Amino acid sequence: MQRLEPWHGHCRLQFTTNDGGRTRHQGGCRAPFKLLRAEAGDDGRCELPLLHTAGGLVGGDQLSIDLNLKAESRSLITSVAAQKVYGSVGRSRLNPDGAWSRQDVTCTLDDNSDLEWLPQEMVLYADALFQQTLRVCLPENASFLSAEIVRLGRTAAEERLNQGCWRSCLEIQRHGADSPRWELVDRLELSGSSLTDCHGLAGAPVFGSLVWAAPKPLSPEAISMLLKDARDDRHGLIGTMRCSTLDQGLVARYIGPSSRDARFWFSRIWARTRTLRGLALPRIPRVWPLQEQPLQEQPLQSLMFKENTAEAIAETH
Repeated sequence: MQRLEPWHGHCRLQFTTNDGGRTRHQGGCRAPFKLLRAEAGDDGRCELPLLHTAGGLVGGDQLSIDLNLKAESRSLITSVAAQKVYGSVGRSRLNPDGAWSRQDVTCTLDDNSDLEWLPQEMVLYADALFQQTLRVCLPENASFLSAEIVRLGRTAAEERLNQGCWRSCLEIQRHGADSPRWELVDRLELSGSSLTDCHGLAGAPVFGSLVWAAPKPLSPEAISMLLKDARDDRHGLIGTMRCSTLDQGLVARYIGPSSRDARFWFSRIWARTRTLRGLALPRIPRVWPLQEQPLQEQPLQSLMFKENTAEAIAETH
């Protein structure tokens, strides 16, 4: 049966630590969201899968997610399955231009908190319209990592995005003793000629972005090694992969045919950001449908933050 009214799902979560240093969550959500059982990850992290029960987004649907991490808390948020966005352009006589599906995520982090936002792949069907906003506010000593992958059309069925459009706005703002500063403002739109132009996707169906806002400034030596290792991690993967630095972090892009390879590369960079902070290597979430282990053959060096970063560099050689 077709839904007559758009759905607006809400999810509001707060993360705090107990006396043992373990992060716990409280809050709730409204349909079509559903929270699955949280798992206790390494380093006291709360790993929480988020389920969208509607089976996909249709034109006009909205999702709102608010995440609040209190001091010293650590969380990993992922999704249970790939998110589907169904086509709407030309599907209705009343609204032939289609209707946009939207997702707004707001993340507020306190001192020494650590959030990893790692949803599974998003699949836009032909003629789908989707717009997402991700706003992050964090202090200088907090860490935020996001990795998102979008497939533009069901390529296994030889489908393209056609008249559809994907828009994304990512805003990361640091706050502290001085006035707030922007770590990153990243606005993207993929549609029309940008899907096929050589300065756009050049016909590739998969696009991905990883962003890491580090909890401490990286020295030139440390960021140079991180970039080198991230580029070496592309070995054996197909697609175009590039990475560069932020004032206090890293950004990576993937363009290519394989969401699996995008996920593998991002997982390897994710592991390196953990190693830099002296944290346990990530365990791939059980809800991810990966048949292989992306970190199995990755040589990770233990480069941790120290007051003298040159000393940390020397210890790895």
